Amino acid sequence: MTTTDKKTSPTKGGVAADNGFTTEEQQWVDKKKYAWILSMVPASIPLIIWGIVEWMKAINAPEALISASWFLGPIAVFIIVPIGDWVLGRDGENAPEEFVPWLEETKYYRIISYLYFPLMLASLVLCCWQWTYGGLEWYEKVGLAWTMGMTSGIGIVAAHELGHKKGSFERWLGKIVLAVPAYGHFYVEHNKGHHVKVATPEDPVSSRMGENVYAYLIRSIPRQIPRAWDIEKKRLARGGKSQFNLDNDVLNAWLITILIWGGLLIGFGIGILPYLLIQAVIGIALLEFVNYLEHYGLLRQKLEDGRYERCSPEHSWNSDNLTTNIFLYQLQRHSDHHANPTRRYQSLRSDVFAPELPQGYATMIAVASFPPLWFAIMDKRLMQYYNYDTERANLYPRKAAKLRAKWAKKAPVGTATKES
Repeated sequence: MTTTDKKTSPTKGGVAADNGFTTEEQQWVDKKKYAWILSMVPASIPLIIWGIVEWMKAINAPEALISASWFLGPIAVFIIVPIGDWVLGRDGENAPEEFVPWLEETKYYRIISYLYFPLMLASLVLCCWQWTYGGLEWYEKVGLAWTMGMTSGIGIVAAHELGHKKGSFERWLGKIVLAVPAYGHFYVEHNKGHHVKVATPEDPVSSRMGENVYAYLIRSIPRQIPRAWDIEKKRLARGGKSQFNLDNDVLNAWLITILIWGGLLIGFGIGILPYLLIQAVIGIALLEFVNYLEHYGLLRQKLEDGRYERCSPEHSWNSDNLTTNIFLYQLQRHSDHHANPTRRYQSLRSDVFAPELPQGYATMIAVASFPPLWFAIMDKRLMQYYNYDTERANLYPRKAAKLRAKWAKKAPVGTATKES
């Protein structure tokens, strides 16, 4: 944003300029405004790779190199993005509060998030064409499916951004994006389940201290679907409607998947089905790995009346690395998202009171893939945050006793701890 943009904003002192801002307020510029265009790159990864492959064919590159190119999606996510985080470092800048209403209302930022879907759909259609008519070997098809899975997984993040908004257009667009990896129930489960029970033992999406990511996936994913369905069943019952109704947001989201996948199967043949399934599994896994990171071991305490304390910045792990922020619509500023679920990505704020992951999401996903390394890094960080009091953490029941004993011994002398 430039300082010559005209709009109305409250003034807090100083001399008011002609455009409605004080001289002090005019000094702020949205340095990331045009960087958000890069958030559309993940939606275009298969398209970009196709272009690279065609260029490599034109210059007679080795066949092995061409085949490996179909796997560039995961390489981009897990190597290039972490390098970008390391090179560019942390973001750390929050828009002045006076500018937040303007940021929320500016259509440019909305269009950026809307464009993810048409680009994602074009990528999916290209993949289906390549799987059927591209003359690829089976392992090249798998590589392309894995690459499409990166696009689908980050697409769920784009759908997450849209699904929290009040407008029906954005909500439906979010459902359509979720249909590609066949994860439509996320629309209900995340908004009305996770946001209510976050950082409590009752929330299947909040990972627990001592729980590795693979145990988390096995526990969490199967419990999310029935919770979403139950939420919709109760909502419809209050209006006197059956759960088997097109107003059921789980049901209609699944129907969108059937329509999209059905159309692709009719158009490109049953042979694409294994690769559609692979891209869906990869996309879902990518999202759930991120879910695993976001609340690991953090716990809202119970009040005297039996209710949980209000969710605060202390109940989400944040990361403010610039590169990942751009590609994930600032999802890493997760505390502000839970405090203000309808706030748009461009306005999300970094919170100094939230616990911090040591690196960006892409790097931490790789770390979580190796549980001993994850525990060595994150359990220590969690215990330091809670002053070595394991009773303040959300413990994995199977390992609770071992964790209490371990950290009671490791607590520095003079640190108050509780043992059961």
